[in-house]
Amino acid sequence: MRSIGETARDSGLGVSALRFYDRAGVLVPARVDPVTGYRWYGPEQVDEARLLARLRRAGLPLADIRLVLAGWPGRETGLVQQLFQAHLRRLERGLAEARTELSTVHSLFDRQENPMSTLPTTQASVPAAALAAALDSVRFAAGTDPELPALGGVLFDLDGATLHLAATDRYRLAVAQAPAEGHDGPRTQVLVPSPLADAMRALLADDTTAVLTVDGDRVALEAGDRQTAGVCPDRDFPDYRRLTQLPEGRRALIDVPAFRTALENGPVVTGEAHDGSPCALSLLTVTGADAAVCEDGEAAPDRVAVNRAYLLEALTAAATNRLLLELGTPTAPLAVRHPENETTFSLLMPVRLDA
Repeated sequence: MRSIGETARDSGLGVSALRFYDRAGVLVPARVDPVTGYRWYGPEQVDEARLLARLRRAGLPLADIRLVLAGWPGRETGLVQQLFQAHLRRLERGLAEARTELSTVHSLFDRQENPMSTLPTTQASVPAAALAAALDSVRFAAGTDPELPALGGVLFDLDGATLHLAATDRYRLAVAQAPAEGHDGPRTQVLVPSPLADAMRALLADDTTAVLTVDGDRVALEAGDRQTAGVCPDRDFPDYRRLTQLPEGRRALIDVPAFRTALENGPVVTGEAHDGSPCALSLLTVTGADAAVCEDGEAAPDRVAVNRAYLLEALTAAATNRLLLELGTPTAPLAVRHPENETTFSLLMPVRLDA
């Protein structure tokens, strides 16, 4: 007999996923300890779990998976072939419908004014230390997916006397700001590619003032006697201001070094990241004014599962020893906020435990 942890390790399904499939009656363990409730699986069930993982990645409904597993490990029957063909037809039909809808949405966006395609020549002075801190706060969240180049950089959003910075890879969003002087024109946005943003950061020293210049699709940063410049792509960055309009959640003031130790040494759940790759999840809860890392089986109200590596990166980027950790519902973004600065924070998308 294999424990649930061994079965999870050998099959590629997380422990929480195995519990979910047990409750759903899809993959019921061979034995459940009547005293502890611990699940035990037979050797042949590892192959079933591997098959189940593949079928779920293919998007097969649970009702169909039950029928497929009912015939395992026998010969593939006509019914199984019919189920697969029907599923493929559903996927093809859904893809065709999605293409139609996305084409319509694309046309709607084309009719809107694109502020990034008509950038005026703009110049503003920004304290180098403030700009460096803002870049450090958001850079970790910039996207790296080559299929989504519009997220592969840092948005510079110059609005009045404030330079806002934002970066997101869909699963994380970080925003910060720095004071700006000398800009009295309309709001100007430019997406600075990550390599250029890194080059800008390397110029910044604490005792200098940086001059940011945006001229069409070209952006330049001058600090002292050094300068870097480049061409920015004409791509639409999502409206980060709308993405940050969230209802207030349960907040806890955390000591960052102590909380980092609790994360690094505390319990984790093996699960899937948003892109489908395996990752370690930390289960968090806020009770009163305290935040805690939960055990997998621990009964905690509204606990939130988050990619532990992402959370550790957010704590590092904040560069302070005291932060506010804000949790909403298990499906709402988790927020990491500065207690004295509400304009610099990051949001992390949670991971559903029953996924």
